[in-house]
Amino acid sequence: MNVSNALASLAVSDLGTAGAWYEQLLGPGSNPMPEVIEWQFPSGGGLQVYAGTDRFGKGSCTLIVDDIDDVAEHLQSLGITDAQPVRNDAVDTLMIKDPDGNSIAFAHPRSDTLAH
Repeated sequence: MNVSNALASLAVSDLGTAGAWYEQLLGPGSNPMPEVIEWQFPSGGGLQVYAGTDRFGKGSCTLIVDDIDDVAEHLQSLGITDAQPVRNDAVDTLMIKDPDGNSIAFAHPRSDTLAH
């Protein structure tokens, strides 16, 4: 088997409300299906949020970023003030939760051996 890419998905309780929150976080998304909002990223991969009333709030994903400090500033501008970067030799991370409780990690790899 040769996997060439990956797509993360997170269940949310209300697609309209969650979509507005995620669009503030990530910018405009697309609607490949009425029940899904999706973001495709320049280096590959993507994120989908979908209405899943039986599964919402139990998911997690990691988004790879170029600058963890820019992410922290952006989150501050959105009123997410408790998010602070955690730094170590291999990767800088910053963890938040969406309004439904899904975990979102932002990661800035400091090593070429980690995913970019």
